[in-house]
Amino acid sequence: MSSSSEPQTHLVLENYIGGKFVPCRDHIDSHDPSTGLVYCRVPDSGEEEVEAAVAAAKEAFPDWSNRSPEQRKTVVFARTVDIPRSAHNLRFFASSLLHQTNDSTQMDHMGCLNYTIRCPVGVAGLISPWNLPLYLLTWKIAPAVAAGNTVVAKPSEMTSVTAWMMCKLMKEAGVPPGVINMVFGSGSRAGDALVGHPDVPLVSFTGSTATAQRITERSAPHCKKLSLELGGKNPALVFADADLDQCVATTVRSSFSNQGEICLCTSRIYVERSVYSEFLDKFVAAARKWKTGAPSDPGNCNGVRSFVALARSEGATVHCGEGVDRLELPERNAGGYFLPATVLTGVADASRVMQEEIFGPVVCVSPFDTEEEAVARGNGVRYGLAAVVWSRDVGKVHRVARRIQAGM
Repeated sequence: MSSSSEPQTHLVLENYIGGKFVPCRDHIDSHDPSTGLVYCRVPDSGEEEVEAAVAAAKEAFPDWSNRSPEQRKTVVFARTVDIPRSAHNLRFFASSLLHQTNDSTQMDHMGCLNYTIRCPVGVAGLISPWNLPLYLLTWKIAPAVAAGNTVVAKPSEMTSVTAWMMCKLMKEAGVPPGVINMVFGSGSRAGDALVGHPDVPLVSFTGSTATAQRITERSAPHCKKLSLELGGKNPALVFADADLDQCVATTVRSSFSNQGEICLCTSRIYVERSVYSEFLDKFVAAARKWKTGAPSDPGNCNGVRSFVALARSEGATVHCGEGVDRLELPERNAGGYFLPATVLTGVADASRVMQEEIFGPVVCVSPFDTEEEAVARGNGVRYGLAAVVWSRDVGKVHRVARRIQAGM
């Protein structure tokens, strides 16, 4: 809450249903993480709003799905979002549908030909996370609508403004009413109603493994098609013959880019013992160069304290970051949520800090002695999203990579 006694005026978002912006009775406060203050008010949608959005999408489906890929491409291209990576998503999927191929099998003994065709499924329920709000939202919407589906999307309630603004662009572009619908709200209300709706045969979700388990349970009675992109606890294995300067420069970026709030970020680093101290010194020095502060300042790089406190209580050493390096923030950001790039050592492989996705700028560095140990420890979590192997020995790189249980 603001410390000022003056009434605050906040942006109030509306759902986008059937080509119209529709007010909602209830709202959620969305906070600016750089100040801790309320930034806007987001609809707290529930079953009623989801039902209206699904009905609009279902009504729009026959006309939209009957349009040719070229016709759908023209609409999607009409007003691509003015952020290069998100615009690329729309262009890529709109164009790819023009070049798809179908499989066929000649069955001579029966005198017939079997062939497959790709058809739209219907209404797609799309749930996107907060960490890359526009990029991941368009990554879901673009292929769904290009393929002839209509969508009901629910972006994160923490980063809803970009999705709301995108709806304005879609309206200006002439996207037919009901093809793209946006329902804002929490996962427990709006998200749960969406994935459990019997008229939504396809659900795409990016987020935590725990939420994905809930979605699977809710979808099971309807045998829905599911696309789940979940978390990671990604290891980097650094062998003694690696180019340490190149390795450190790359690994510090893969660890702390976007505040470490990317499922592909490196969060566990295993270094061959003979170069462990040298790597650690260089890595800590590089991490300290990442400036933390207001995201509106382009010179800043970072924007999860309980995990660092837990690691300390279990005997870990904090080399830089939380509790070690002092943050110097502008007064207006004093109430914000900031954590500098943090490097830990002495963390047990079985600890929560090593086993759970932190989704923040916290990295654990540990030594290893043998290739077998490195592989075993790299595989020692339930996640398997991404991994990196550093070595000048090409044979070793390929040998270890084949044994690492990671890959998208």
